[in-house]
Amino acid sequence: MKVIELHKRQMAWWKNKLGIDNYAVAWIAFIKGLIIGSLLTYYIN
Repeated sequence: MKVIELHKRQMAWWKNKLGIDNYAVAWIAFIKGLIIGSLLTYYIN
C-alpha cells in the first residue's frame, strides 16, 4: 500500500505544480495513451 500512497502524493504534487485538475490529468493520460499506442503500432507493423 505504500506504493499507492507514494503515487497519490506524486500526483497531487504534479497537479499543484502545473495548476491542473483531475479532468486535465485524465485528458493528458488519454492523449499519452494514444501517442504510445500509435508508436507501438507503427513500429510493430
